[in-house]
Amino acid sequence: MAQRSRSPISMDHPAQWLAVLRIVVGLYFVKSLVTKMSFVLAGGVIPVPMVSERWLGTMPKLVAKQASENPIAFYKHFLEETVLTHSDLFAHLTAWGETAAGLGLTLGLLNGLAALVGLILVINYGLASQWMSPGQQGFHLVLFFLMLTFFFARAGRTWGLDGWIASARPKSVLARRPLS
Repeated sequence: MAQRSRSPISMDHPAQWLAVLRIVVGLYFVKSLVTKMSFVLAGGVIPVPMVSERWLGTMPKLVAKQASENPIAFYKHFLEETVLTHSDLFAHLTAWGETAAGLGLTLGLLNGLAALVGLILVINYGLASQWMSPGQQGFHLVLFFLMLTFFFARAGRTWGLDGWIASARPKSVLARRPLS
């Protein structure tokens, strides 16, 4: 019987490789804890996350630049008439959304929900910035398909808290596959 040669890096364990990819993408999103969030001490003792003043000031400038020459008319209108007129709300939504998606994907906790939040963010970021460079187009397209993959593959089951919850409570909503 011939022995199959194995390369040092193989795809013998696709669930683990998908988990690695999920964690790396999650860490990319969780960087918002540093770039868009800050912490205050509630009662002088308990650190509580909140959206940073820096992000509240920076976000409208970024959106104005993204809207300035955006060729997608409906999205340009949305950015100018909705996002910029409610910039505090959208700064909070993006900061908390990135944080939630990042933590969910990194920890494999509520992975389906985290992937859906990430998908909504990626679609909006892609529509806002796709015209700025070809790199933006490719980056957001890859993230779009990664979020779909994480959602449908239930990627949080391997090396994630979703897997631990599913094994402890097999009849839980978290144990079911989407659309099954």
